[in-house]
Amino acid sequence: MITFYPGPSKVYSQVADYAQEAIRSGVVSLNHRSAGFMDIVKETRRLLHEKLAIPSDYHIAFVSSATECWEIVAQSLTVTTSLHPYGGAFGKKWMEYAHRIKPMIVPGEADVLCVVQNETSNGTQVRMDTLAQFRREFSGLIAVDAVSSLGGLAFDWSLADVWFASVQKCLGLPAGLAVLIYSPQALKQAEIIHDRQYYNSLLFIHENMAKDQTPFTPNGLGIYLLMRVMQQVPPISDVDELIRNRAADWYQFLENETGWELLIQKPEQRSDTVIAVRGREEAIRAVKADALKSGITLGNGYGDWKSTTFRIANFPAIEEWEIEQLKSFLRTY
Repeated sequence: MITFYPGPSKVYSQVADYAQEAIRSGVVSLNHRSAGFMDIVKETRRLLHEKLAIPSDYHIAFVSSATECWEIVAQSLTVTTSLHPYGGAFGKKWMEYAHRIKPMIVPGEADVLCVVQNETSNGTQVRMDTLAQFRREFSGLIAVDAVSSLGGLAFDWSLADVWFASVQKCLGLPAGLAVLIYSPQALKQAEIIHDRQYYNSLLFIHENMAKDQTPFTPNGLGIYLLMRVMQQVPPISDVDELIRNRAADWYQFLENETGWELLIQKPEQRSDTVIAVRGREEAIRAVKADALKSGITLGNGYGDWKSTTFRIANFPAIEEWEIEQLKSFLRTY
């Protein structure tokens, strides 16, 4: 089965071998306080810095999910409340979740700006020039949910203080692990707030990660697989070029060689990693069913667009022959 589902999505084909390797070598049985496991954590973070061009003074931690990162930002980094400009379902969910922890009582008092860089629900994107404008105009911390783009697109890391993503999309891995990246300024904010009430308080996480450990028993297999994938992938500048070229080709193909309509009409707002296609409800239902019969899984619509769109993941682990097979199907549909 070929899958274009935008998360969990296709894992790199080598992951099966890496998982067997982890079991055979005993990695999955390592105590998470052992020297062997700490070496894996240290090397994984080093590779993330290298392959994703993360600044050396930005810290990296491992947690369970991007949703947990929403909680960490609200609990450990937000003094009063957070501001959430959103354009889709996941941005709205983040706002609702964060405001249950730190309610928006007085508009304009927010000290954290929360942005979804790629909105998986509808295939929109906040580009770096927009983030740069936010940086110029907002004096507090900026946190970026990069779930559908981290590992696929190159970022200007200086434009935000917190970046995070689960691994089941552009990082090409099974779900159950997230990468949390935070700046020295974010750490200073955490020290001022001094939140130590929770197992996932950022200060507690940071103190453990300084020793190449986690404060809880982690997804050891996930961290090992992330290390192995980071060893195999090219630098993010190369991956970014591939993904942007593929995206441009996808949009041109859908507009010029099919009868489908793109959900997002303005090219500058379109995501490079999640492509949303619109149609009548019955047509969407039929194309997904027929694609499945052809061995291809398309992404369902989400939220307000659940029944009138399908989505195509444009993630690095997806191979060219798979893309060509989907194009052949859509040409004749």
